[in-house]
Amino acid sequence: MRIILYLSVAVIAIAFVLLVVYLTKTLKALEKTMLTVSDTISRLENQLQGVTLETTQLLHKTNALAENIQEKSENLDSIFVNVKNVGTSLQGFNSSLQHVSSKAQNKIDGNQERIANIIKWTNVSKELYTKWKSRKAEKASVTSVDMRAQNSLGRNM
Repeated sequence: MRIILYLSVAVIAIAFVLLVVYLTKTLKALEKTMLTVSDTISRLENQLQGVTLETTQLLHKTNALAENIQEKSENLDSIFVNVKNVGTSLQGFNSSLQHVSSKAQNKIDGNQERIANIIKWTNVSKELYTKWKSRKAEKASVTSVDMRAQNSLGRNM
């Protein structure tokens, strides 16, 4: 019975040694894995710091760009207001011009008969003036012919 007891203790000791050996191997593999994970995490941390720095710079540039766009947008708003005012002024000018044009047309339509009479009397007076001038020219030519005739008679005598 003692042999069984010694054999049992020996088997337990061997099992314990095997357990310790396998636990040691497992822990060493786990240590390597943990070192790799730690190294990876530290590299990621460095990369994240770089990304964070670049993101901060990008955010500052984006904010500056947004402010610039806001300023330009406000400037464009004033330009659009001025263009709208010019359009309103042009519409007012057009309506005034149409109003004046329609008033002039109404006056012309109302005075059309008068204008026709004025044109008619102007033509009549022009014809009378032309006839008067032609008669005056005829009298002058007749008078000059008579004077020539008298001068030639006076010379012949």
